[in-house]
Amino acid sequence: MSSLVRAACLTNYSAVALAAGLTPARMLLDAGLSPSVLHEPDLMIPVERFGQLLQASATMSGNESFGLCMAESRLLSNLGAVGLLIRDQATLRDSLYMLMRYRTLLNDALSLAIEENAGTVVIREEIMAGSAHQPTRQRVELALGVMVRLIRQLLGADWQPRRVCFAHSAPRDLGTHLRLFGRCVEFDHDFNGIVCAKTDLDARNPSADPAMVRYAQQLINASAKSQGATMCEDVRSAILLLLPSGRCSIEQVAEHLGAVCRTVQRRLDEQEQSFSSMLNDIRKELAARYVLESDRPLTEVTALLGFSAPSSFSRWYQAQFSCSAKESRSTRLAARRRTAA
Repeated sequence: MSSLVRAACLTNYSAVALAAGLTPARMLLDAGLSPSVLHEPDLMIPVERFGQLLQASATMSGNESFGLCMAESRLLSNLGAVGLLIRDQATLRDSLYMLMRYRTLLNDALSLAIEENAGTVVIREEIMAGSAHQPTRQRVELALGVMVRLIRQLLGADWQPRRVCFAHSAPRDLGTHLRLFGRCVEFDHDFNGIVCAKTDLDARNPSADPAMVRYAQQLINASAKSQGATMCEDVRSAILLLLPSGRCSIEQVAEHLGAVCRTVQRRLDEQEQSFSSMLNDIRKELAARYVLESDRPLTEVTALLGFSAPSSFSRWYQAQFSCSAKESRSTRLAARRRTAA
């Protein structure tokens, strides 16, 4: 089953596309989306087609920061009822936990986690592609740009993160990144996320309205009955977050989800899924991204995919893609040279 994202993710697409010399309706149709989705923010659309649209738009316009440009106008209202719920929480911490709780109503290909260390906090966001070889750079930048915009609505327009980290490499033109994030933006990290002060999470929201929270909760609960997250979605998110640590067995995933291992296995069986196949599919998707979209050393890719040794990664990669990771990179570089020529 395809992952889905709320059509409100296309907010500001037309304006950015027109400014880049593109025809929005044509681009949407080429990606398999009806132009009418621009006027139906609550409609759920396939993540794969959304990713295809952003990548094609960035390529055809020559704007490497196309997705980030879309984020510059985002507001809490673009999140619908979830935005109302987030806006009126007592603290930023409460708002983020609500976003984590209801993320599948917005984008079930997005994983969100909060990691606290002493006086700092890392808000990690990871994106799953719709298919193994679909680039995710545009969607990742859109997601982190939206997160910074939302936090500024809650804490004030002058709020600045300590760092904004991207796993991909820097674009040729950093203008949009500097305009939205300031000079704290960094690239080629082992995660995508925002680093901020722990005190930011606990700052009180003077405009919090408990009555509005109750109203928004009622709206969301009614919707969640028919769109609740499945165990498969929860397991995929946990694998994505735990894989780089090398701790990604079904037992560790169950512990992360606060469930008993047998329960997780039974729920997956009910949906005709297996943990091993899900783990392998996610590794394939990430491997294609790390090998083809970045210049990371293959020893680093080995660790990010949770393999204990480069030889294990090499044998697995050969079995999955019928060639070595080095051969995949050579083919990609040759294609780049032909395109440049």
